[in-house]
Order: sequence, then structure tokens, then C-alpha cells
Amino acid sequence: MTAGAHVLLRSLALRDFRNLARLDLDFPEAGVAIVGENGQGKSNLLEAIYYLHLLRSVRGARDVDVVRFGAAGFHIAARTEGGVNHELSAGFERQGRRKRVKLDGAEPQRLSDGLGALPCVLFSPADVDLVAGAPSARRRYLDILLALSSRRYLAALQRYRHALAQRNAALRDALRSSRPNAEQRIAVWEAPLAEHGAVLWCERVAWAGQASPRFAAMCAAIGERAPVGLRYATAIEPAGDDVADVAQAIAGALAAKRGLDIRRGLTHAGPHRDDLALTLDGRELRAFGSAGQQRTAAIALRLLEGETLRERLGAAPLLLLDDPFAELDVRRSARILELLAERGLGQTLLTVPRESDIPPALTELARWTIAEGIVHTGAGNGEAAA
Repeated sequence: MTAGAHVLLRSLALRDFRNLARLDLDFPEAGVAIVGENGQGKSNLLEAIYYLHLLRSVRGARDVDVVRFGAAGFHIAARTEGGVNHELSAGFERQGRRKRVKLDGAEPQRLSDGLGALPCVLFSPADVDLVAGAPSARRRYLDILLALSSRRYLAALQRYRHALAQRNAALRDALRSSRPNAEQRIAVWEAPLAEHGAVLWCERVAWAGQASPRFAAMCAAIGERAPVGLRYATAIEPAGDDVADVAQAIAGALAAKRGLDIRRGLTHAGPHRDDLALTLDGRELRAFGSAGQQRTAAIALRLLEGETLRERLGAAPLLLLDDPFAELDVRRSARILELLAERGLGQTLLTVPRESDIPPALTELARWTIAEGIVHTGAGNGEAAA
């Protein structure tokens, strides 16, 4: 892949995903603007496409809950260019609750090997939760971004979560009963937590350090006048910067809080307690920022996500814009699109409720409509019918 490469979605075949019964679509290289009223399936279509990136619902829904009512399962298949794989598919069977993924016709050895097969960045009004929501929303942002662009991070995250679940189970067991050697059974999980947590901590800190000046510059370019900051907020204080120093610090913090953890049945130290702190003029953005300022920061985080994927994967990701400029004035919307263009605007799939909501910079996109889960392309490749 070259520096100017883009990930392209050439075609999509979709069966029984939410209210989308049957779609067969061929996408223009530049992308498409899809117009439809709320509740007709616009967001569902982008969610299905993003499923090939995350292999789960971006909204956090269970696979069984995105199967169209009355259907046996769902299936998503795509032809793509610009990425590692070119034929992608994912499906779920309600009976047996089995998920299957194929990359170029072969099932990956592990499901996680299929993560990021269709690199995407999804912008939506719900992104404001990244800024205004709890620390868990920002940790999830970091984990998804870094796991889908770093196999090392993904492996460490999986092992850390396993060890954390085991330690928390031992803590709950100790809280319910007074078994002998309870503390030893808890402490045995602290070494893997420290080892794998150190990888997460180091990669998060490194990313935040690189992203901080970019984040401030993006917010300023979009129109924010007050200085905006980003930093990784953590209680871990390692003696040095390497992974061994961080692991030692995490191990020490776990041991120090073991008594508290036993009393409360929960692990209180480690990267799963950290945050991505966002500030406005030195104060917490989630508490002191206006709705517009929080929206600006959330969009800047998505822009950073797109830059990170492009730099690490070697191609600009697919841009999924789910009515992203709602509640933003025309000038800020135009500046966001200028930033995207400056960084190599990839294939763009835009959904809006009205044609008048299409920004001037995107009016040249092919225009489709959607109603009751049926997409009308009007572009010579037929109408996708349920």
C-alpha cells in the first residue's frame, strides 16, 4: 500500500441485519450520500459496514439482538480494495449462537485475527459521550483504536482482561466466604495483570503524548478559541519509562490495594481504572465545556483515530459519517471537512435526514435514498429491495 492509498468498499451484500432484510449495493469510489428520515435504516447500514471492522455492534448490542425480527441470523459480505484482505464476510446464526468470519474465503484461526479487516472511522452525534461521558467511554475509545492498529496491544488487552476477570472472581469469592489461602488465590493473578497491563499503559501513554498537540491543533482549526488539552490520566507512577518499570509499579499498586480490594470485591489498581483527560483552558472539558465545545472535541478524537489508522495501516480508512454535523454550525462543519481533505479524505459514506443537510463540500457524492430498510440507488446498479 502506498502513502496515498485508500481503503475502498466496492460492494456490500447484507442479509437480515436489524431492519435491513436484503441489500446488494455497489459503491462509487468517492462514496455516497444516503438520505432518509430517522428510523428508516441509515444508521443500521453504517453499523453493518462497521461490523466488518469491529466484528461486533458498535452500539454495544449483542449479535442476537441485531438479527432482523423473525430471521435465523444475519450475514454481511463485502468486496474491498486497499486493505490486506479483499473478500470479507461475517455472519451469526441465532440457533447455536455461532459467529463465523471469513477473510478471502478462509476462516481465521482466531476470531480476533479478523479484527480491523475493513478499517473504518465512524462519526456520529453519539460521539459526544466520548467527552461528556464516564471514563469507561474514553478507555473503550483507546482500547478499540489501539487494539485494531496494534496486534501487540490486542494480545495484551485480551490477556489483561482475562487475568482481571479471574482476580475479580477470586475477590468476590473471598468476600462471600472465608476460604483458606484466599489472599494467595487473589495474588496469583497480579503478575499477569502487571505484565500485560504494562504493555497497555506504555502504548496508551505513547499515543497520548503524540496525539496531544494534534488534538489541540484540530480543535483550534475547527473553531475552538480556548486552549484544549489531552493527557493520559493514571495513578501508576513507574520509576522509569520501560515496560519492566511499569509492570513493577502496577504490581506494587495491586499489592498495596489488595486489602481494599478484598473488602470491596473489586480490583482498584491498574490501567482499567485510568482515563483520557480532556481539558478546556485547564479545566475538565466534560464538566465545564459547552455542548458545542464537547462536540468539537469528540470530532477531533475521531479525526485522531483516522490519522492513527492511516499511519499504522498504510491506507486511509473508510469514513462513515452518520449525520455527524447535527447541532454544528455551517462554518465548523466546513472546517471539519477541510481537515479531513487535508489529511487525505477517504471514501466517504454520509447519511443525513434531508438533502439540505449534505454539506457543500460533499454535494458531488452520488445520492441514494433509504426508506423502510430499502435503498434506492438511482445509479444504474438497480434498487436494493427487501
